[in-house]
Amino acid sequence: MKIAIGNDHSAVEMKNIIRKYVEEKGYEVIDLGTNANESCDYPIYGEMVGRAVASKEADYGITICGTGIGIGIAAGKVKGVRVCTCSEPYSARLSRMHNNTNVLSFGARVVGVEMAKMIVDEWLDNTYEGGRHERRVAQLMEIEER
Repeated sequence: MKIAIGNDHSAVEMKNIIRKYVEEKGYEVIDLGTNANESCDYPIYGEMVGRAVASKEADYGITICGTGIGIGIAAGKVKGVRVCTCSEPYSARLSRMHNNTNVLSFGARVVGVEMAKMIVDEWLDNTYEGGRHERRVAQLMEIEER
């Protein structure tokens, strides 16, 4: 299982911690983020993660910027990507179970390292339930076709 991780300058340290954490859980990581602390543009890295997931180069993606919002919006602009931006584990879990999200986003300036790990755990450890949620996920994907 491969996870693409992207980040901007505000999340270099968090990315490195989360990268190591998911590798220790047995995932292969494709690092698409910056390793420099100089200001850079988060849309570039969000799009790269989104494209890696949409093309099936990666099974899932994780994006991290200051808030997780901007980089998540960028990833979500890629057709076939469903992003959840979370600052707590409950939403991460339900986004997988109900919305079949394939990119997780959070903010290095919003959550601490241990909370980030809990968010990642809930997101990776849960799966899509399908069933009553299939109709709604299909409706989300139909929006891209309009």
